Amino acid sequence: MKSLEQFFLRKYKEIGVALNEVQKQAVSQTEGPLLLLASPGSGKTTTIIMRIGYLIEEQGVDPARIKAVTFSRASATDMRERFKRFFPELAPVDFSTIHSLAFEMMREHFYKTRTSFQIIEGAIDVEEQEQEQGLAQGQVGFDSDHPPLHKKLILRRLFTTINGDNPTEEGMESLCTYISYIKNKLIPEEQWASVKCEVPRAERILREYELFKRSGAAKLLVDYDDMLTIANEALAADERLLHKYRQRYDYVLTDESQDTSMVQHAIIEKLVQVHGNLCVVADDDQSIYTWRAAEPQYLLDFKAVYPAASILFMEQNYRSSKDIVEVSNQFIKRNKNRYDKNMFTANPSHGPIRFVTLEDNLVQAKYLAEQIRGIENLRDAAILYRNNSSSIVLMNEFDRAGIPFYMKDVDNRFFSHWVVEDILNFMRMSFTDKRVDILEAIHTKLHGYITKHQIAVLKEINNNESVFDNLLNFVQLQDYQGKQLQECKETFQQMKGMPPHEAIGVIRGRLGYEKAIDKMSERLGFNKEYLIGILNTLGEIAATLETMEEFAGRLKYLESLLRRSKLNKNQNAVTFSTLHSAKGLEFEQVYMVDLIDGVIPSSSDSDKGNETLMEEAVRLFYVGMTRAKLELELVTYKERDGKKVKESPFVGAVRHILHPPAGVTTTEGIGKAAASVSGHEPAAAAAYNPNAIRSRDGLVVGRLVMHRVFGEGEIVGLTGDRVHVRCESGVKILALQTCLEKGILEPLETAVL
Repeated sequence: MKSLEQFFLRKYKEIGVALNEVQKQAVSQTEGPLLLLASPGSGKTTTIIMRIGYLIEEQGVDPARIKAVTFSRASATDMRERFKRFFPELAPVDFSTIHSLAFEMMREHFYKTRTSFQIIEGAIDVEEQEQEQGLAQGQVGFDSDHPPLHKKLILRRLFTTINGDNPTEEGMESLCTYISYIKNKLIPEEQWASVKCEVPRAERILREYELFKRSGAAKLLVDYDDMLTIANEALAADERLLHKYRQRYDYVLTDESQDTSMVQHAIIEKLVQVHGNLCVVADDDQSIYTWRAAEPQYLLDFKAVYPAASILFMEQNYRSSKDIVEVSNQFIKRNKNRYDKNMFTANPSHGPIRFVTLEDNLVQAKYLAEQIRGIENLRDAAILYRNNSSSIVLMNEFDRAGIPFYMKDVDNRFFSHWVVEDILNFMRMSFTDKRVDILEAIHTKLHGYITKHQIAVLKEINNNESVFDNLLNFVQLQDYQGKQLQECKETFQQMKGMPPHEAIGVIRGRLGYEKAIDKMSERLGFNKEYLIGILNTLGEIAATLETMEEFAGRLKYLESLLRRSKLNKNQNAVTFSTLHSAKGLEFEQVYMVDLIDGVIPSSSDSDKGNETLMEEAVRLFYVGMTRAKLELELVTYKERDGKKVKESPFVGAVRHILHPPAGVTTTEGIGKAAASVSGHEPAAAAAYNPNAIRSRDGLVVGRLVMHRVFGEGEIVGLTGDRVHVRCESGVKILALQTCLEKGILEPLETAVL
């Protein structure tokens, strides 16, 4: 112990790092499995680095015998640099991503089996970009001698071949997510069809994709997800390979493990199976990537996988003010499937969380620009939102206000999206209705019900007259089409010279574009909310412009501005970020915006019976709240595009925590806040149970108990002030004192079932 304290004292003198008692325990408890649950701002990276340094300096461990696995390249780089600052005299430690580790294993396995392979994922060169554009237009096919050996190119062609249509960008994204989800979840082939995907015939595309990777080229084609599954399979099948990697490392540490998938966990399990020296650092309350196959349940079942494991709670937040920490801690407690943690801070109060309700969405960006204009250090401020489309409106307004910004998620797909191109084509048609090519691009998306055959006939007519007149005069139509086409012609004529915001309204309504989106979303599985969000964004950009020409020019300018915003990283600029990408960041001032029902939580989050999606939405909101150090503002509005909207129930939940209704205690207020999120009334206070366990002596490992909420279970562990109960839904870690005081657990032999 003396050596341990000397280590901490020495590092404090050298680099000014002082650890709390839990952090010291995490550093010194080096043997066996350890789950370190780190609340936001609890100093987890510092603790990890100190733990590694302690192993080397005090325990004499060779740095080469330590493996640290992180979630991203940026995290690996950050930890590598921080370790060098903390321990400049020590040899480097092996920090890497799980994909890097898996690639090394896979490469060695293929060398032994004499398998030639080629990676088909990563940056696309100029030639491949041209190929991809050709594929999108149906101009490029598979050539047996020179097949397009890139994941996106292969999948695009397969989509077109199987569905008879070109994929949209969001369709490609959904397809890639579907494939990645299946691989990372280790879902067997016979169950692929059970995985929901918006892309038509996604399962068949996946099967053809797997076949092409094995037989469509001279080498085995491998994408990033394959690296993981192949490495996992190789370790299971090749004892020598498994033995080599087991012998290489004596200590393994994984960071951000709430973002780790099942196949990634499986690789790590095999690696540590003999020595068991695994430190898993995670926060189940910050798991926001289940749609990307992250496996937060693995953390809750950690004791089931490693029965001898210790679990430590790093609950002290060093980042945020007392106001933010206390409310965030109460907010996240509405989630049931989590470890029972109590985040706290010694930081003083700075001021309560602020609530702003605006009249409509059109004034939100102006309001934010006005608020941030007076901030001297813009890099201390961030605006966080659920959807990337929100950033386009912010960018438009902040550019007009002359406020520099840095875009954390640069997503150029907005400006090349087919909805944006559709709107521009509708506007072009108002300038001239003589171009068949424009009508061909939008003919399925307006009220005329024009068929492909009718377009083909129309293209044979070259008299430079109105396409609508030619349809009416020279093309065979259905009885109902005449009136519809005449109305379309008149509507386009009326649009000429119309302000762009008004024109977009006409396109969405009278010309039938929004109804067309409804039908396409239903038929092709498009995300309707996302498409409507693009239309809303275009409307907001158009609101201050006078002509459609200005609108088209503004879109081109904003696209260029978006690319340039990356140059403002580390400059004095406000940060725009999605809630997902903000994880791991911190700012003095945070504005969470577009907080309306249907955005966060989204409509799909709120689906009845889908508690998993709702809990993830709660975690996402919690991540946003805990990015703020001193000031947090929640921004909502009453109307969007003339339609009434409701504020996010999460905003109401926070308000109830801060200001319980009159006559309601703080605890009751929290319960009502939870109900407003879940859509259910809180349960009445439980009656006194004379059979409940009221003494610590009654908590015995192996005892069967009845939990008031989780049902039957077995006590599988006691650690400090926590009791571990394995229930049907997983291992629950409960506050021991709360269980005793409130009579939450009852011996199963006395329980009335």
